[in-house]
Amino acid sequence: MLNIVLVEPEIPNNTGNIGRLCVGTESRLHLIHPFGFVINDKNLKRSGLDYWVHLDVTEYQNVAEWKAQIPDLSRVFLTSSHAEKSYLETEFQDGDWLVFGKESKGLSEAVLNEFPNHLTIPMSPLIRSFNIANSVAFIIGEAKRQIAVKL
Repeated sequence: MLNIVLVEPEIPNNTGNIGRLCVGTESRLHLIHPFGFVINDKNLKRSGLDYWVHLDVTEYQNVAEWKAQIPDLSRVFLTSSHAEKSYLETEFQDGDWLVFGKESKGLSEAVLNEFPNHLTIPMSPLIRSFNIANSVAFIIGEAKRQIAVKL
């Protein structure tokens, strides 16, 4: 099971879509406050549909609270459009932590400095980044493919 971490998500539709993706891929969702919405937002529910009740989700008040319960920090992978290593060059394992920042700014320098593994998604120079829900889907898909091949 993969662990998907959203640090300070701002857009309920994206979080709902990612929650639905987590249910479909049997991944856990970890949400780190503050949020740009209330967790019972109608847009979150609309994009998560009726799958939200099946979601394995945990909320944390801050990054330190989340980080304190991770058993192996070497299996935490932060995403950044500024990283040099592609997610396609990474060997994923069951139980890995895939971390995504807020939609408007990504992950803060402070958070990026706490972990050594930074990944990017190759993209055209015509864009700054992909939508967060699409980014999560790219990386979950590759990680799940690798894990299935190892079984």
